[in-house]
Amino acid sequence: MQYQVNLKQSEEGYAVWCPSLPGCASQGTTKEEALNNIQDTIQSYLEVAAELNQGIESYYVEVELNHA
Repeated sequence: MQYQVNLKQSEEGYAVWCPSLPGCASQGTTKEEALNNIQDTIQSYLEVAAELNQGIESYYVEVELNHA
């Protein structure tokens, strides 16, 4: 499976995150390191999500946000 990630250069190296997986982010001193790190992070994210969702009914609900 493929996931789109965003890669941004920072003062310390590169930040990388996966917009479709909230909170799934990593970093590296080089582009290559950052991309390798996010692959590991995505794998861990998906494993934890699968564990947390075992035997639990979940569903999406839409909520309306009213602006003042």
